[in-house]
Amino acid sequence: MVKTPSKSVTKKAAPKRKAAAKPKQASKKAVSTGGLKTPIYKADKSEMMDFYKEMLLIRRFEEKAGQLYGLGLIGGFCHLYIGQEAVVTGLQSAIAPGKDSVITGYRDHGHMLACGIHPNIVMAELTGRASGISKGKGGSMHMFSVEHGFYGGHGIVGAQVALGTGLAFAHKYKEDGGVCLAYFGDGASNQGQVYESFNMAELWQLPVIYVIENNQYAMGTSVNRSSAEDQLYRRGESFRIPGMQVDGMDVLAVRGAVEEALKDVRSGGGPVLMELKTYRYRGHSMSDPAKYRSRDEVQDVREKSDPIERLKAMLVKEGVKEEELKALDKQVRKTVSEAADFAEESPEPELPELYTDVLVEQY
Repeated sequence: MVKTPSKSVTKKAAPKRKAAAKPKQASKKAVSTGGLKTPIYKADKSEMMDFYKEMLLIRRFEEKAGQLYGLGLIGGFCHLYIGQEAVVTGLQSAIAPGKDSVITGYRDHGHMLACGIHPNIVMAELTGRASGISKGKGGSMHMFSVEHGFYGGHGIVGAQVALGTGLAFAHKYKEDGGVCLAYFGDGASNQGQVYESFNMAELWQLPVIYVIENNQYAMGTSVNRSSAEDQLYRRGESFRIPGMQVDGMDVLAVRGAVEEALKDVRSGGGPVLMELKTYRYRGHSMSDPAKYRSRDEVQDVREKSDPIERLKAMLVKEGVKEEELKALDKQVRKTVSEAADFAEESPEPELPELYTDVLVEQY
């Protein structure tokens, strides 16, 4: 028999993490989140129009990309962002260009557009042209632009989370005040390197916001079937990282949530985990027929929760005329059509380009 000590042992309680600052009282209904409570962002009509145009640009761009893929002008894999536009629009409207950094997975076209990169050079990259943002070498999944604070586009599931943690470390080391937005999906949330990154980020109090774009399906498997804990905002709890669950189909809810997250991180509070509940309308990639879900399910989300239609309804209530919105859509379609023409007319890379950008010599 194992003897127990006569004196009781008192365990020292682990130090509690400093609580995030309480948000100001909102005039509208607050969004309930996992660890923080955030108000719906109060945007004026001009800002709402900007959000609407940004989401519309991403939607029309992706629709055109799907057409070009069908025509054989885009090769390899191509993952469309249709349905998820409110996530990047809301998040990246709040960050500081030239100061903060963004990194994501292979579903990256919308992220690049939201970073302010011109549709022409994004489309040219998709079609493998020399005028593309990565000189035609990155294609759909591996675009990159240090100039715009965009560090990829990564094809390996979950790899960008570790890289984003490194970007956050660089922000802290340089003391430049920057924050990294590291996007990944519900499928990638089960990767081991994600949790190694969480551990380091909390230990070192790194300025990073981990963004889980929960579009409900990891390739063809429902998040409920593949994750023992499907409330993904809780994934950081064992590392003392506060979580937030946000309606990713509402751009104003997203903007309100990220403002509170940025406030917490910029004040030295360490990492924050955001789960954005969103939905993709198309298959995992262009080669996915998406037979694992019904048409009725997709249509139901389109009718009840579409992020563009939701914001459109708000704009109409604010007095914006239907004709004005139609004119904006026509303008966006023209921009996207010109981007496709620019891509098709651009030359492919010359053969010597095979030997460039493969080695960096530092002295």
